[in-house]
Amino acid sequence: MLALALSSAAFAQDKPPVPQSTPTQEKPSGQTTQARKPDHAASYYHFSMAHMYEEMMAMYGRAEYANKAIEEYKLAIAADPSSEYLNAALAELYNRTGRIRDAVLEAQQIIQRDPNNLEAHKLLGRVYLRSLGDMQSGTQSQEVLKLAIEQYEATIRIEPGNPDNFLLLGRLYLLNKETQKAESAFRQALKLDSGSEEAVINLAYLYNDTDETGKALETLNSIPESGRSSKIYSALGATYEKAKDYKKAVSAYQSAVRLDKENLDAMRGLAQNLANDNQLEAALNQYKALQAADPQDPQASLEMSKIYRRMGKLDLAMESLKKAEPMSQDSLEVSYNEALILEAQGKYDEAAATLQKLITRTTSPDGNYSPSERSNRALFLARLGTIYRESNRPQQALEAFHKMVDLGGEEAAHGYQEIVDTYRDQKDWAEASRSAQEAVKKLPDDRNLKMTLAQQLADDGKADESIQLAKSLIKGDASDREAYVVLSQIYMKLRRWKESEDALAEAGKQASKPEDKEYVLYFQGALYERQKKYDQAEQSFRQILQTHPDSAPTLNYLGYMLADHNMRLEEALNMIKRAVELEPQNGAYLDSLGWVYFKLGNSELAEDNLRRAAEKTPNDATIQDHLGELYAKTGKLKLAAMHWERALDEWNKSIASDVDQQDVARVQKKLESTKVKIAQQKQ
Repeated sequence: MLALALSSAAFAQDKPPVPQSTPTQEKPSGQTTQARKPDHAASYYHFSMAHMYEEMMAMYGRAEYANKAIEEYKLAIAADPSSEYLNAALAELYNRTGRIRDAVLEAQQIIQRDPNNLEAHKLLGRVYLRSLGDMQSGTQSQEVLKLAIEQYEATIRIEPGNPDNFLLLGRLYLLNKETQKAESAFRQALKLDSGSEEAVINLAYLYNDTDETGKALETLNSIPESGRSSKIYSALGATYEKAKDYKKAVSAYQSAVRLDKENLDAMRGLAQNLANDNQLEAALNQYKALQAADPQDPQASLEMSKIYRRMGKLDLAMESLKKAEPMSQDSLEVSYNEALILEAQGKYDEAAATLQKLITRTTSPDGNYSPSERSNRALFLARLGTIYRESNRPQQALEAFHKMVDLGGEEAAHGYQEIVDTYRDQKDWAEASRSAQEAVKKLPDDRNLKMTLAQQLADDGKADESIQLAKSLIKGDASDREAYVVLSQIYMKLRRWKESEDALAEAGKQASKPEDKEYVLYFQGALYERQKKYDQAEQSFRQILQTHPDSAPTLNYLGYMLADHNMRLEEALNMIKRAVELEPQNGAYLDSLGWVYFKLGNSELAEDNLRRAAEKTPNDATIQDHLGELYAKTGKLKLAAMHWERALDEWNKSIASDVDQQDVARVQKKLESTKVKIAQQKQ
């Protein structure tokens, strides 16, 4: 590995360090300094010898030839001290042989004598760039980056007509987060060479980095289709992906692969965007092609594992993940995905143990984390807390989420969200409200936390205060979609249907991306269902399924709605079974499956799924009601009464706006009737 011999302080000096004199440069004692006439013949001879030794060094890789070449260069320079070409050649040789300190000293001395020596500036720039690759991020690397920028700024001053200089300088500006300077450099490169593919691509990626995807697309699309290469199409694919226009991303990557069948990056982009567009079988085929093209790349197996998990094929997901494991030792991503599969299989203890190991591995003794380390740690803690919550261990879930809060920033905001949700799951409304208030107090600029607080205020019966807070979050721009959805949900709780529909319509106006439109359609369907407008609700849900047929929440909601009203039960069964395949540990989906089996008269499968649902979510009144209905129908009256009592108890603990009083009255009546029957049986 190339190591930087000079310290950052030495690099930053205005004057270069003074090199040790060599025997060929020493003057006899007492000799006065006089201008000596160059001996061009001797200089050329020694230069030729140096060049010969350089070729031998390259051919045989022997250090002795490098040393001989250096000595010959020194003799050539001694014969013609004014030759900057010879000095530059020696400096370049030092660089090639890893004598970085000598290379820097030589180049600095050349520049001191001749500030416009292009080759010396380029050499220093290359040395600094190579040094950057060998250094860890930090203050020293930032200093070296600035030194590299200085050298390449000098090259464009000396050689302003070379577009490659501007391209390289633009990349350095980007690395230094000087986006305006980078944009100017890339545009100048494009001005000097209007057909420069690299300039167009770099400019587009700059706009992507600054979230200006419109400008990026305009830049790339300025090249006519007849002149687009595989690289241009790949850049287009990446830009459409960033804009979440996955269909166009797929099309662009397909064009890239068609032009260059060995472009593995384009193949990866195509596979990823097929998956993003829910074309899962096509994505799997593409990843299989990648595996064949590069058997040592673990990423294809990892991504296939993710797709199998999305498809509900958990055994295949684990099998594919195990193929990636040997090729990516100690990979955080592989271990994390293993935990997700174990969780989906219901192996909560194993999943939690895997995540605990990841958390231990990524714990910093001094508590300091880089942004990426903090993000990873929050991800692991969030998943661990969710697993504890799913397995009915709320206290351990809260401990994990509080550790997220301790990380600060966005991670703290996410942690607070999870804490509020955990208290809500436990129907501890007072603690949910206290945590929401605390979160907003500690992170007053976080918009999402204010939305959470607005919903909590509505649950606490503070309708006006809730609506006022939600409305205050509407800023009149594209970011208002979520705020309008929250406002719609608040109106829904208050049964102010017209205002809820109006707010949701505003959210729909801000939804430009496919997933945002699905999100709004889902809540629209739920709103219609709550108003008993079942035909309109079904229409909204089917719109989602047209573009996203494996949307588990939509399949479950529509399937349950059909089953609950004895409509097209076989179709409802297929929908719910698919939702359970996709999320086999989801208590709500298991309840739906049990309920549709009950409607179909299959008491055995109904009981099996309803009992599993009750184990997953024991505080759900609807599941308890369904069990009551099942046991009443099968003549197990004591069990029916027990579950109906539990349902009434859970409804009493719930927020009033979340409870349908008609359901309460119905269960109360059935419970009383059942108790009379039990008493009669005793007599």
